[in-house]
Amino acid sequence: MRVPLHLVTRDEDHKVSPLELFFDLVFVYAITQTTQLMADHLSPLGIGQGVAIIAVLWWCWCGYAWLANTLHVDRGIAQLAMFAAMGTMFLVSLTIPEAFTDLPGGLYAPLMFVGCYFLVRLLHLVAYFGAAQTDPELRKVILRMFAGLLPSVALLTVAAFFSGWVQLGIWAVALLADYVNVFRTRSSDWRLHQPGHFSERFGLIVIIALGESIVAIGIGITSYPMSWPITLAAVFGLMLASAMWWMYFAVVAHVSEHNLKHADGVERVRIGTDTYTFLHLPLIAGIVLVALGLKKSLLYVSDTGHHSLSDGLHGTPIWALTGGLALYLIALSGLRRRNLGSWNVRRLVLAVVLLAATPLLELVPAIALVGIVAAAAVGLVTFERRKLVSDLGRSNDPNHSRA
Repeated sequence: MRVPLHLVTRDEDHKVSPLELFFDLVFVYAITQTTQLMADHLSPLGIGQGVAIIAVLWWCWCGYAWLANTLHVDRGIAQLAMFAAMGTMFLVSLTIPEAFTDLPGGLYAPLMFVGCYFLVRLLHLVAYFGAAQTDPELRKVILRMFAGLLPSVALLTVAAFFSGWVQLGIWAVALLADYVNVFRTRSSDWRLHQPGHFSERFGLIVIIALGESIVAIGIGITSYPMSWPITLAAVFGLMLASAMWWMYFAVVAHVSEHNLKHADGVERVRIGTDTYTFLHLPLIAGIVLVALGLKKSLLYVSDTGHHSLSDGLHGTPIWALTGGLALYLIALSGLRRRNLGSWNVRRLVLAVVLLAATPLLELVPAIALVGIVAAAAVGLVTFERRKLVSDLGRSNDPNHSRA
């Protein structure tokens, strides 16, 4: 007897289910593991490895976000597929610290990472294929996805037996092949019936990533007694995370959702792919890098046994903080370009200023660094908020005749 799959239709009010939020908890742990991986390997290579892991995790999460928009994953046999994916994804998360370098003893973790990653992707495609049992066009594009996945997994398998920059280079080629394959299949053969649910899922994952930056603040000071410098640095970190929240949710999230809802067919699929699947990746990567920078900054402030309050952040950690925020700002501006046709020049300017000023910021104490970066982000938000209120006031003024 065939167990029915409950498809999402166009006319229903589809909401994010508790099972989807439960699935996200595994992703939270994976982000934490990735941040720790980069913290343990503070070098350009370590940062590159962390970003590559984020790209892999993002691909897994995005696939199930698309699936849950097509299929009720909290009903029938789809529940079993979700729980199986969660279990396998948890194994992927556990192997992140050894994804590039195997520790002595036990299983060979780099291969285990690739094998579990492949299983997560395979479960997703099998569930999608089952959901498309009456939709031959969707089945064809899923088969093309599977065909494109195999070379990528094969390259990741080969990379498991290399190390250093060569290994990371093979990873980059594998991920590029997979991403290009998905970009080429962004046609009307995909189904995106519930744009509200879709945009909500991605908004929630941005909140989860921002939550990681707050967790990083707490982890950085957990072993040390509270002090006024720690209190001040923690407040600065929270101000920065709050400003990043506003930058996304005040305008960008609403515009993206509006465009998605008012598009249809292939245009809706392309907006979903470009705006959410692709442009949200650097957004999430930027947040994780900021979390890493905050974690190291708070460590400098709290660990008085190894650092003084006058010590500045140097090298990879400071570039993670300023570069991560710059990447976040550039991604937000890219979202505006995709949805409104113009760049957010103010955010691009701040991104460039942060990168250009980083060598100078190495000269200031870590606590001042966090304060300066937070003040820059809050200053941008304050300016944009005032401009937004002013623009809304003019648009509602009956005497204002010009747009």
